Amino acid sequence: MAKLINTKYGYVTPQEAEMDAHLDKWMKRRANKRGAFRLEKKRRKQHVWKR
Repeated sequence: MAKLINTKYGYVTPQEAEMDAHLDKWMKRRANKRGAFRLEKKRRKQHVWKR
């Protein structure tokens, strides 16, 4: 049996730990490209209509 490693997801095999790390990096990279962590993009200007 393979030696188990304690990660933030619990005890997993070294291969699973490597896959989890790769997936975490990919998700963070994708979120940065999509603007998930850009607060200035989420703010919208409010238009005041003059009468």
